[in-house]
Amino acid sequence: DTAAGAKIRAFFNTSRELTSNALTMTDEIKRMISLLDIPASVGSRRLLGGSALPQRGLIPEWVSDAQRNILEKPIAELKVDAVVALDGTGQFRRISEALATVPKHNSKPFIVYIKAGIYNEHVTIPKKMTNVVLIGDGATKTIVTGKKNFVDGTPTYKTATIASVGEGFMARDIGVENTAGAEKRQAVAIRVAGDYSVLYRCQFNGFQDTLYAVRGRQFYRDCVITGTIDFIFGDAQAVFQNCDIQIRKPLENQKCAVTAQGRSEPNGPGAIILQNCSISSQPDYLLVKDENPAFLGRPWKPYSRTIVMQSYIDGCISPAGWSPWAGTFGLDTLFYAEYGNRGAGAEQAGRVTWLGIKKLSPEQVTEFTPDVFFMGNKWVVPTGVPYTPGLMNVQ
Repeated sequence: DTAAGAKIRAFFNTSRELTSNALTMTDEIKRMISLLDIPASVGSRRLLGGSALPQRGLIPEWVSDAQRNILEKPIAELKVDAVVALDGTGQFRRISEALATVPKHNSKPFIVYIKAGIYNEHVTIPKKMTNVVLIGDGATKTIVTGKKNFVDGTPTYKTATIASVGEGFMARDIGVENTAGAEKRQAVAIRVAGDYSVLYRCQFNGFQDTLYAVRGRQFYRDCVITGTIDFIFGDAQAVFQNCDIQIRKPLENQKCAVTAQGRSEPNGPGAIILQNCSISSQPDYLLVKDENPAFLGRPWKPYSRTIVMQSYIDGCISPAGWSPWAGTFGLDTLFYAEYGNRGAGAEQAGRVTWLGIKKLSPEQVTEFTPDVFFMGNKWVVPTGVPYTPGLMNVQ
């Protein structure tokens, strides 16, 4: 352990702190601008692990183009750039072949229509591949499948069946699955790390670590997500609206957790927000419910932040509501809140009382609605996806 080594460690610690402070300041400036309704001049940003985005404001270039409402229009009304079909009726038989034709740093939507079929391939949309749109024939008809997993030697990050890093990624009517099974532990179905990502009417099936929302602003609407442990995880600014979240049967002695949010800085922008979602279980889980309890989430990182609001929570969720990660890790520093939920699992009487558990007022919870949280009116609305900017009128 040399003096040089100590200096190097000190350098990286200082760099990390400076980067964290800069990101926090940038996020706060954007939040203030959004509240004042002043056009933003601060360029879009990446979280740690990504480079700065082009300095072009908070709205993707293409939303002012004539081609809007992409996720609303039927495929026949869209200008499709590539067609994928297993039966040879398209230009390509594999999704990856179609993506190879996307121009680098593409500034307009590049629409790939994937006809019904089961596509056994691992799809990667790298950072340079921007504004890619994948549209299928239905989440149970167009299915992308893979089975990479941690037990067989693949790092969790690289197990994803679909991995999207490019900004402006959109997907509609597609199913994505990782079929490795519960015994293979971490096995990601989809990993999303690109800013301004919108996923609509998709289905993500897996067991542990199904959906990895890494970073950036992400909006999921009318999607189905299934899994066992930490099956919605990451540190993106991720809003799940009107999604169907289903707990599956885990391995013996395993507890289930819907979320594992990974915010590592106290003022980081990341959060997992479930709004008007349905949280229930598949029938086989009910057979082991007493031995394998299920929770809304647990803290993957010390400042883990998750808000479950205006959602239906079935009785499959433990009365405690939330689970520790390990011992007392993060229990005082996390930010977990429930607001306006319904269903047998929404009962608050038996909930854990950690210091990090919050009770939010209507005014406070509004900060976690899509328009305020990540300026969704500016970039989600133009896609045509159904979207509620604020609190919903739910019974």
